[in-house]
Amino acid sequence: MVKNRILVVEDDKAISDGIAVNLEYSGYDYRVFGDGQEAADSLLEDHSYDIALLDIMLPGIDGFELLEYMKRYNIPVIYLTAKTDMASEIKGLREGAEDYIIKPFHILTLLVRIEKVLKRTGKLDQILRIKDITIDLKEHKVLKAGEEITLTPLEFEVLAMLTKYKNRIIPREKLLDEIWGVDFFGGTRTVDVHIANIRRKLDISNRIKTIPKYGYRLED
Repeated sequence: MVKNRILVVEDDKAISDGIAVNLEYSGYDYRVFGDGQEAADSLLEDHSYDIALLDIMLPGIDGFELLEYMKRYNIPVIYLTAKTDMASEIKGLREGAEDYIIKPFHILTLLVRIEKVLKRTGKLDQILRIKDITIDLKEHKVLKAGEEITLTPLEFEVLAMLTKYKNRIIPREKLLDEIWGVDFFGGTRTVDVHIANIRRKLDISNRIKTIPKYGYRLED
């Protein structure tokens, strides 16, 4: 399976290290720079990235200037920045960034935003696997040991999200927001019912762990 490749340009090493660890854990390939000009220069030799995560306030050249280099190679951009003013956000989005995330941010939020941009740009890997289970995101099919298992659309989305972020705890509220939408007025019991159905249909009760009063974790 070919991994999606991500360029990270961030001069705060603690932040870039944290991002790198989570990208690797999530199955992405990546390259990190701490200087905007160095990142821009490197594109002459290597620009095969599916997405770029750019800070705005960088040594060398800033993230706004760096965006122009990304456009040359059709690399979608998500800004990760401490600049909270609306003028900067509007500038970034108007000039072509796909998203604008203000620091500090939750790493799961970043991973979901990355996935959405990759999907929107047609670069997201459409097959997920965990043990003998294969999830085809494009065809909305689930196979267990080669046999197709019928899930409802919402069960499918819950399973897909648990698998994308396997070995991480996902809060019930996050599942509700991402799958049912922020306007959903039902309670978190809805999530519990869907999890119970997934466990039963796929016989994976031992892999989907309940984290009391918080959420769920799919263990690989």
